[in-house]
Amino acid sequence: MASLAVDSEQEPLLGDRTPGSREWDIIETEEHYKSRWRSIRILYLTMFLSSVGFSIVIMSIWPYLQKIDQTADASFLGWVIASYSLGQMVASPIFGLWSNYRPRKEPLIVSIFISVAANCLYAYVHVPPSHNKYYMLAARGLVGFGAGNVAVIRSYIAGATSLQERTSSMANTSACQALGFILGPVFQTCFALIGEKGVTWDVIKLQINMYTAPVLLGAFLGILNIILILTILREHRVDDSGRQCKNINFEEVSTDEVQVPQENIDQVAVVATNVLFFVILFIFALFETIVTPLTMDMYGWTREQAVLYDGIILASLGVEAVIIFMGIKLLSKKIGERALLLGGLIIIWVGFFVLLPWGNQFPKIQWEDLHNNSIPNTTFGEIIITLWKSPREDHSEEPTGCPVEQAWCLYTPMIHLAQFLISAVLIGIGYPSCNVMSYTLYSKILGPNPQGVYMGWLTASGSAARILGPVFISQVYTAWGPRWAFSLVCGMVVLTITLLGVVYRRLIAFSVRHGRIQE
Repeated sequence: MASLAVDSEQEPLLGDRTPGSREWDIIETEEHYKSRWRSIRILYLTMFLSSVGFSIVIMSIWPYLQKIDQTADASFLGWVIASYSLGQMVASPIFGLWSNYRPRKEPLIVSIFISVAANCLYAYVHVPPSHNKYYMLAARGLVGFGAGNVAVIRSYIAGATSLQERTSSMANTSACQALGFILGPVFQTCFALIGEKGVTWDVIKLQINMYTAPVLLGAFLGILNIILILTILREHRVDDSGRQCKNINFEEVSTDEVQVPQENIDQVAVVATNVLFFVILFIFALFETIVTPLTMDMYGWTREQAVLYDGIILASLGVEAVIIFMGIKLLSKKIGERALLLGGLIIIWVGFFVLLPWGNQFPKIQWEDLHNNSIPNTTFGEIIITLWKSPREDHSEEPTGCPVEQAWCLYTPMIHLAQFLISAVLIGIGYPSCNVMSYTLYSKILGPNPQGVYMGWLTASGSAARILGPVFISQVYTAWGPRWAFSLVCGMVVLTITLLGVVYRRLIAFSVRHGRIQE
């Protein structure tokens, strides 16, 4: 069996062996093969819809928040956005533990139902006479709680694929997630044609407008997803060679199933991979956060220009990520997951090094708010409110450039547009490579044992990174400027590369570590 598995490493990752052949039937029947991949593809769809649920309203949260509750400020906006990741961080280990001991349909259906209910709540946050912002906070937190099913999805796919299929299936999962993040704002843009007023269904007090239509679509797709899971998803679990394993999640037990080996998991490798995953998501979260204030400070873009141009840049990075995910499936067979992870981190380091300001040219200074030759004591929250403020006041021209309240604007060289674009392209190559390789390696380290809890902790670490990354970069950038901010990020990446070097030999598949399959 070991030699069979080694030979199969040379074959395409997505199981291109012909089902029904004598060689295949030793491991898996044609019926089992088709059922297994139908179930995996349903979870690709679930991952796509989960990411759409996050991104479909991200562009309209602030104006909708202002419309329903005039007491909401930019500080509260930060909590609304962070509540999604907080909810996911709490839910991921819970759903992961649940999926270890019960059929995985249960946590999947419950989590999606929570997201559907949360989207319906979001559509009604305008109804209460007061405290509307807290209803929105609860709605987004519950959507994030429902998104904790990402841990179940990754756990299922890891357990339902052999070693040779794992990298490809994980890359497909990441591609579906990235595609959801890209298309969510596109859907939002289409619904903008409805306008703020839209139509009202008085009987049930439902307003269908540019703010609520996206979440109502999300609720409808969630119900459709539940139906597909109920009708198509089946419990499957295979070992690293592709043989069906016995598991409490199985609906039917076959005499051909093999017992799961009981050897220990390498906990050092598990902890190290969680740290690597945290840093990777931390770095990309802070990059996404700083793009808009950085371009407005350096290039004097207005709010409208920044939203348009930065939206195009981030959408382009999303398309780039999907292409990278597809290319990884082929490249990983030639050089391996660990080498791709190391290469991705090096590319990220180069991207942030390129972003360091050099030269003698300085950004345009925004002097408009100075009075009596003094520098006003403006808080960071007030600056953010100014950046996000909707044009309700009749301003003929908004001030642009690097605000003088940020003292570093007076002595820090500007980052040229070419610098920024090159950096964005490099980070757009390195991040998806590191992202998919880190949790592909993680799933292989864990082996055929139930992975729900472990995947829950991995997802929770990623959620924590998406919370802390924006906080870190906003504070450092505002106080010390891009030179210090990106230098610290470069140092962080160097430490991460060092950690990877220390544990490099330990990041191997469970079956390889225990000698049942050769690497």
